[in-house]
Amino acid sequence: METGSSVFANPKPCKHLADYKLRHGLSGYKFLQKWLKTFPNGKTSIKMCETKMPRCSFCSGIRQGRLFLCLICSSMSCSDHTLLHSQSENGHDIAVDIERSELYCCSCSDQVYDLDFDKVVVAKNIVDMPSKTRDSVVDDLMRRSSKRRRLNSVVDLDLIRSKFFVWMRGRRAKSCYPLGLRGLNNLGSTCFMNSILQALLHAPPFRNYFLSERHDRETCRKRSSDQSCLACDIGVIFSAVYSGDRTPYSPAQFLYSWWQHSANLASYEQQDAHEFFISVLDAIHEREGKERNPNKDNGDCQCIAHRVFSGMLRSDLTCTTCGFTSTTYDPCVDISLNMDTSSFSSVDVANKSVRPNEDTGRSTLLACLDLFTRPERLGSDQKLYCQNCQEKRDSLKQMSIKRLPLVLSLHIKRFEHSSLRRTSRKIDWHLQFPFSLDMTPYLSPSIVRNRFGNRIFGFESDEADISAEFEIFAVVTHSGMLDSGHYVTYLRLQNQWYKCDDAWITEVDERIVRASQCYMIFYVQRMLYYKANEDLSCAPMPSRRDPFVPIAGCC
Repeated sequence: METGSSVFANPKPCKHLADYKLRHGLSGYKFLQKWLKTFPNGKTSIKMCETKMPRCSFCSGIRQGRLFLCLICSSMSCSDHTLLHSQSENGHDIAVDIERSELYCCSCSDQVYDLDFDKVVVAKNIVDMPSKTRDSVVDDLMRRSSKRRRLNSVVDLDLIRSKFFVWMRGRRAKSCYPLGLRGLNNLGSTCFMNSILQALLHAPPFRNYFLSERHDRETCRKRSSDQSCLACDIGVIFSAVYSGDRTPYSPAQFLYSWWQHSANLASYEQQDAHEFFISVLDAIHEREGKERNPNKDNGDCQCIAHRVFSGMLRSDLTCTTCGFTSTTYDPCVDISLNMDTSSFSSVDVANKSVRPNEDTGRSTLLACLDLFTRPERLGSDQKLYCQNCQEKRDSLKQMSIKRLPLVLSLHIKRFEHSSLRRTSRKIDWHLQFPFSLDMTPYLSPSIVRNRFGNRIFGFESDEADISAEFEIFAVVTHSGMLDSGHYVTYLRLQNQWYKCDDAWITEVDERIVRASQCYMIFYVQRMLYYKANEDLSCAPMPSRRDPFVPIAGCC
């Protein structure tokens, strides 16, 4: 399904980087190459001196955050003083992050990507290989390069990287991995993107839609000529991931298209995975929703994003004086759940993680759902107008789920920001979550009956055929602090868990998954989960004329 006409549309380069290369060429890159050091885990850093600790030339701080090496004068600056260095030294705009070996523009205060620099780093990695391994890799690259048409330099670099990853990992390739398991290269602090993409790529109804080519890329391009279509780019990724190729894939075109749709988030800085998830579904809805049903709201939208992920929440506001209840319904593509932090004893500290003690630092997903559907008394400053009393009254608010989606995405609120105290924190509590989840207690009929008893007349149900039993298939985790962390996705395929850490795919035990700090949890209806396990196999990708069978009720 993947065609050879795909062309990467790389973002415009930083003007300061372009000026640097115009004046100095690649001399700075090559000079820096001798200081590069690759560690057994594949990480490449800059080690100028083994005996001296690197220090910022302005504040003399030792490893106070990230440190950057100027490519012109080789001076060191911390993240707080890179801009000051570029302002004090004319033309000294480009530096290198010594821990990550990534280019950084001091004037733009942002990471920048350059293919030539990446080639220098990869070349150094290959040189450091043992001679036999290096020769076999280089010979294989030369042999393969003569047999395949080179689309562009990014694809060539991916091939080199992939061979290096295999050597660095030192693990036997597992041909029995289910179809669709393929690593995604980190394009510069893009683990947030890779983690969500892995979950989307293995959401059964979402997967079947794109593999059945229900979104026609050719027709979409002819119909619209404005900005690139994110759904088309997702289709390209599906074709690449399910092609049977196991080498890591670079979603560069998708990243660039997402930047166009979410200009406020367009940078190489780390982003929030949940915000990225919402923005991707919004972008798909903007294109497909307007074409399929321009006059309908999100609740009845037939775009693939809402057909798979959209549910309906019910909100009941009850006047505490007369008992009058007003009900509203709102569509949602995920449910954000609070963790009960009432037992925290630690003091809020800006950009610090909250680490509770062993006795109080535990919670359960079911407790979070109970908290979400628990009646909440609104404060005196939140009095609402009662239609029966004809004035503002105190009220109780209770949430419930009116309609369940095919894929249930639950967002755990681990990041808290206080505008009053101007502080932020991450909640490091361990959350226990079941692999099989029954959502019946949190549906509107159950909640209303618990509140009013069985005296209420038969409760209407517009989705009686939607099952309330779900199976987990993906967990997105976050490790680290607020200002610096890493996202990883765990996938459950054929009852085996796999860890997707950017380009690396490894089998893991379910105990590792249960012990992780989950940030987003994805469940799919039980029937669809078992149907998806039947479809997954090690067989080659079906041809264009033999697509995946669409799942009833979705495709």
